[in-house]
Amino acid sequence: MAENMSEDLKSGALVYHRLPKPGKLEIQATKPLGNQRDLALAYSPGVAAACMAIHEDPQEAATLTIRQNLVAVLSNGTAVLGLGDIGPLASKPVMEGKAVLFKKFAGIDVFDIEVDQKDVDKLVDVVCALEPTFGGINLEDIKAPECFEVEERCRERMNIPVFHDDQHGTAIIVAAAVLNGLELAGKKLEDARIVTSGAGAAALACLNILVSLGARVENITVTDIKGVVFKGRTELMDRWKDVYAKETEARTLAEVIPGADIFIGLSAGGVLKPEYLETMAEKPLIMALANPYPEIMPDLAEKARPDAMICTGRSDFPNQVNNVLCFPYIFRGALDVGASKINEEMKKAAVKAIAALARETPSDVVARAYGGEARPFGPRSLIPSPFDPRLILRIAPAVAKAAMDSGVAGRPVADIEAYAESLDRFVHRSGFIMKPLFSKAKEAPKRVIYAEGEDERVLRAVQAIVEDGVAKPILVGRPRVVETRLKRFGLSIQEGRDFELIDPEDDPRYRKYVQTYLDVAGRRGITPEAARTLVRTNTTVIGAIAVRRGEADALICGLEGRFETRLRIIRDVIGLKPGLTQCAAMSLIVTKKGAYFLADTHVRQDPSAEEIAEVAVACANHVTRFGLTPKIALLSHSDFGQSDSTSAVKMRTALGLLHERAPDLQVDGEMQADSALSELTRDRVLPGSRLKGSANILVFPNLDAANIAFQFAKVLADALPVGPLLIGPAKPAHILTPSVTARGIVNVTTAAVVEAQGSAEGVSADSAEAGLGLISE
Repeated sequence: MAENMSEDLKSGALVYHRLPKPGKLEIQATKPLGNQRDLALAYSPGVAAACMAIHEDPQEAATLTIRQNLVAVLSNGTAVLGLGDIGPLASKPVMEGKAVLFKKFAGIDVFDIEVDQKDVDKLVDVVCALEPTFGGINLEDIKAPECFEVEERCRERMNIPVFHDDQHGTAIIVAAAVLNGLELAGKKLEDARIVTSGAGAAALACLNILVSLGARVENITVTDIKGVVFKGRTELMDRWKDVYAKETEARTLAEVIPGADIFIGLSAGGVLKPEYLETMAEKPLIMALANPYPEIMPDLAEKARPDAMICTGRSDFPNQVNNVLCFPYIFRGALDVGASKINEEMKKAAVKAIAALARETPSDVVARAYGGEARPFGPRSLIPSPFDPRLILRIAPAVAKAAMDSGVAGRPVADIEAYAESLDRFVHRSGFIMKPLFSKAKEAPKRVIYAEGEDERVLRAVQAIVEDGVAKPILVGRPRVVETRLKRFGLSIQEGRDFELIDPEDDPRYRKYVQTYLDVAGRRGITPEAARTLVRTNTTVIGAIAVRRGEADALICGLEGRFETRLRIIRDVIGLKPGLTQCAAMSLIVTKKGAYFLADTHVRQDPSAEEIAEVAVACANHVTRFGLTPKIALLSHSDFGQSDSTSAVKMRTALGLLHERAPDLQVDGEMQADSALSELTRDRVLPGSRLKGSANILVFPNLDAANIAFQFAKVLADALPVGPLLIGPAKPAHILTPSVTARGIVNVTTAAVVEAQGSAEGVSADSAEAGLGLISE
């Protein structure tokens, strides 16, 4: 894997892991420790009460400690994803990464544990000795066949779930795809002929779960690096592989592939030749899962067999088999009912839940998240996206119910439907809120012009943007400066190949740009002489003119200078959407508790009630692009009529306007911030509010309040800021702030591209009329 990585990505990955502090994890206290009493409760003498309660009843560990939400991601580093036996210490970044996924997707805490031990007996002893600490063990990157032995023996000795994700995570997703592929092909699993390339942990686990679902061993042929697994073979054989050994004279993949309904590849790139596909059965399912190069590339497979259904392990093709589809949610369900193991019934429940979700009609939230596309069930949509927010809502309850039904749940939940509803707290709190926008942007990248094209942050951002394919960059900058800085920073992007360059000192379009500027701003105090000077010296003017002339689809500016100055240029040159008299700015902050959109953080100093309503609707329509249902709180120092101050009355009036114009919109106010973020707090003041759960759009009464809240949240909540996102320009244009990072530029660029796509399709999501219409629908 490392040898296929670009130098830019390699360098960026090292910086990502190294700064601002090493690693991807930290330990945080969940209880206050601010005074002597807190110390007495947390440690001596108060902690003795908790210790004795657990001593008397071990089940109390689940209520008094972190144990029931704590998983060990454990490896000895003998089979690290694509890197092989690199040892436990070198595997630590991978285990930290797995820990992050557990936390982000399912709220599960993780200690990564790297064990310097290859002896199976000793490794098993180490794992089993950890049982008092953890609610579950996720074995990772342990080579076959030792991984089978370790998991099997640990499961026998331990009373908590032990799950080797490399085996079962892949197997569960593969099985879901197989069920759906066979349904589309009109075939039955018990009749399907299955051929594998690869006989490692994942491949054998795939076969085992398919057999448990109804596949017949006599219909399965396994091949590996030594050819067909046949009866009597002694080389590279073990008791797990022996199960699938066949009486056959065939010795190669080419000999056994004819007539196969399903090919499962977990081996090496290029082993499945296009001519092999021609001999497969009608409507074959091809699961080419080797990474980064699959057993056959999808374009070659489609050319050889247009009727084939194809899955890979790659994110740049449909039907990605990605373990993150299931492992966080399987553990979530198992931990929540205190399961003693993850058994076959629980795995099959996960398979069926994933398969069923792919067949569901996408909800409007998911459709919006992926650019309004329905993404219906079909050959290119056999399994859900790894970022479908409904995964946890389907898989965890199915696993929990299977654990209870099969008798391995130590703490069964009384109401499985109520449990399923409680999982909604994890939806959209993953930190991956930008992912739907990235997916949409890649479908039709737009031209984005960067006014500060010489800035290091822009150049680093453009490198990532080009690699990800989310936009077509245009830089405003002097060629010699840009070239020198690209070399200095070790970036590989090149003018002409990866980006277009507008030289402010010598561009053939100079005269046309001057004339355009005079045409749109001549009556706003811009003289011909001033226009000639500004088109040479002001890069924001150049970028705005390019967008105005249709030579770029979106503008990113503002890394230097005053926000107000750039706003005036955008308003004068690009103009506003019909019906709007002013822009507004919405800023996103992604915190550990969720994503929140704040308005107006940068433009309108003291908006009227009418403007508050206008901004609220515009924000709601922007928020739908993130796959979220807008929930708006109109904030004030007053809580539902407690004060008749000028600002409180203003927010109250804005609420009335919104109720008239957008009756289906979830909005309430005026309210204090704690009421906005807590339904329990809100119900104490005003039971029956039309706003349910926590608000995700916070509209402030004035600029001071909004901007201060945004800056505080960035620093004190350690939040990821995105934006500000400018609402109102006739074409996408965003003014960044001097503190923005390269990552922030990438995020805003992606939002701008998706906005430009909507504009190209005739969608005016920011206008008040279009906004009200969309919300009402």
